[in-house]
Amino acid sequence: MIIKGRTWKFGNDVDTDLIIPARYLNTTDPQELASHCMEDADKSFAGRVQPGDIIVAGRNFGCGSSREHAPVAIKNAGVSCVIAASFARIFYRNAVNIGLPILEAGEPVEDVAPGDVLEIDLAAGEIRNLTHPGVYKAAAFPLFMQQIINAGGLINYVTERMANGK
Repeated sequence: MIIKGRTWKFGNDVDTDLIIPARYLNTTDPQELASHCMEDADKSFAGRVQPGDIIVAGRNFGCGSSREHAPVAIKNAGVSCVIAASFARIFYRNAVNIGLPILEAGEPVEDVAPGDVLEIDLAAGEIRNLTHPGVYKAAAFPLFMQQIINAGGLINYVTERMANGK
């Protein structure tokens, strides 16, 4: 899968309360969550993010609570991928479960500027900066995780496999 989008840049330790503030956790509506995505980190984000945009962040992205609301808000805001130097493990798993592509790679965090356009080859784990030429490597997902992402999440993946008798 190839992803291409404009970057939004955030720092280290972006916790789930910054991604989707706790005051909005009384809803599970994905679009309502998306409308408040990142508002405590950048008030303009939800109103300016475009489908296909990419978040680039530092270490420990998604730390905090184990709420699935955080990757749901990001995905439904239109973000096509999150690249971070590292992820909180529960966020990593929740993101895969809902079909939000994420990549761990430290080098782009240092080199990529807000607004740069990136092209990402998820299968190869390659990140290409089209604005300020540079190519970065990230660990590629194993095939089964690529299939989960391509299916739009774990539930869709399992449903498809069951429908095909697997």
